[in-house]
Amino acid sequence: MFNLVFITLLLGFVSVFGVAFQVSLQYNKNGVWAHTCGGTLIGSSWVLTAAHCISSSRTYRVFLGKQNLKEEEAGSVAVDVEKMIVHEKWNALLISNDIALIKLAEPVEFTDTIQPSCLPPPEKVLAQNYPCYVTGWGRLWTGGPIADNLQQALLPVVDHQTCTQRDWWGSMVKTTMLCAGGDGVVSGCNGDSGGPLNCQNGDDWEVHGIVSFGSTWACNSAKKPTVFTRVSSYISWIKEKISEN
Repeated sequence: MFNLVFITLLLGFVSVFGVAFQVSLQYNKNGVWAHTCGGTLIGSSWVLTAAHCISSSRTYRVFLGKQNLKEEEAGSVAVDVEKMIVHEKWNALLISNDIALIKLAEPVEFTDTIQPSCLPPPEKVLAQNYPCYVTGWGRLWTGGPIADNLQQALLPVVDHQTCTQRDWWGSMVKTTMLCAGGDGVVSGCNGDSGGPLNCQNGDDWEVHGIVSFGSTWACNSAKKPTVFTRVSSYISWIKEKISEN
């Protein structure tokens, strides 16, 4: 069984849009806050991330409005977590239903550096090579250091038919997942899990994916694209949990 790979962007990252929706999910590590996963702000009180990023034994906070995790930046804010909602059918063995919601202890005010991403239409499926962007603070290369500065890279969509071929990901990839990348040059790596795959729809950016897993032997392996939870499969679940909480 493949281990979970916490994904960061390799080679050729580009600056195409302000990623004001990107958050850093951090946990208290012996009194020091440490980045563990990414996430996406989808409302003033709600963050979307991966289920495998959440542990009931840890204390978390969400850092918003950040570009560099090491520096103090005007407009950035750290917010405590009120509750974490992991999908009831999250399966760590199969890496299925890898989605979770985080409710912030207090709503954040939207600014130039803190903005929500839009959700896609329910069950929306993107075509082969649709241009999307993955963002995060994960490792800069396989076994390399965690990035200080937020990285972003173009990852074209790989359709389900291609991604489920035997020499790609095969049966590991379900219809509730989305693949992107796989060219062996640009991908995610350890530290990007839970972060967004954002795709443009007209003037809006929509979060179509949540970084879930990737290759265990090299972050940028050919025919092993980054695999995301396909957000459009979970729109009703997201709306239900937000309305109940």
